Amino acid sequence: MPKVTPGLAGLNALSPPRAERELLACCASRAFARAVAAGRPYGDEAALTAAADAAVRALAWPDVLEALAAHPRVGEPAGGPSRAATWSRAEQSGAAGADRRVLAGLAAGNARYEERFGHVYLVCATGLTAAAMLDRLEARLGNDAEAERAVVKEELAAITRLRVARLTTDPAGEAR
Repeated sequence: MPKVTPGLAGLNALSPPRAERELLACCASRAFARAVAAGRPYGDEAALTAAADAAVRALAWPDVLEALAAHPRVGEPAGGPSRAATWSRAEQSGAAGADRRVLAGLAAGNARYEERFGHVYLVCATGLTAAAMLDRLEARLGNDAEAERAVVKEELAAITRLRVARLTTDPAGEAR
């Protein structure tokens, strides 16, 4: 029998506007939040995760850009006390204490990436060192726009999956 956590039960019980606000911490696209909130109630975390994954993959590019606008540059920790900022700092913890040269490389790479693609470089940074994030950034600079959009959606989906799991299982991330 699938486990139903208090966080999932709490998310299922929220009003649609409140559920959307909670889900925006997972992916800052209003279209994403509306789609996932509208699919409630979810029987288990797997169903919620599948719905979140499908919602990210269905986003139109302007909706992806809306989500990207909420992400800090890699190597520049998010400020503020919000749940999304707290999660972002944890996700990018591999950049904390990195060598100055690697951090300078990330800063320069972020600028080149933004110049080339017009938006922040997004990578699912959980478990990656700053050097690995930089290596991926440099490799992706060779992508054309269409290929990079596909990679960005995959990275956004990966981040969203992690955050949805936190929303329903982490006491600090529980929907209230």
